[in-house]
Amino acid sequence: MKVFIISGEASGDLHGANLVKELRRQEPSLQVKGWGGDLMQAQGVEVLKHYRELAFMGFVEVLANIRTISKNFKLCKEQIKDFQPDAVIFIDYPGFNLRMAAFCKELNIPTLYYISPQIWAWKQNRIKKIKKVVDRMFVILPFEEPFYKKFDYTLILLGIL
Repeated sequence: MKVFIISGEASGDLHGANLVKELRRQEPSLQVKGWGGDLMQAQGVEVLKHYRELAFMGFVEVLANIRTISKNFKLCKEQIKDFQPDAVIFIDYPGFNLRMAAFCKELNIPTLYYISPQIWAWKQNRIKKIKKVVDRMFVILPFEEPFYKKFDYTLILLGIL
């Protein structure tokens, strides 16, 4: 089985590393490529882009780096198409990951989201996009399950907290 993982920040790298460790325990032959950091790499993920190259905060910084961000989208799409994964796992990082999930849906690649974007805190309208482009949402916070249910979205609550 081949999986592509996208994490754009340090906390996602930690969660991704733990996830890969568990997936490898269940499926030792798992091949994993993606975007992350040192912790994911230590678990055997072939990191194609480090999260330190992705961190643009605030409107001005994003605007100043719009070409780089655009190139990152294009690069990630090419890497996914080249790898031909059986699934893509997205970890938080919603501005980038929801767009990539839409791209993966177009290619009929299963889309799995691990660690929900905090749409319960802000940008609740993102639920519409999530329902369209995310096949399975895995959440870790107990209150997220009833939040998603009120929008008629079924998810999986992982009892790790």
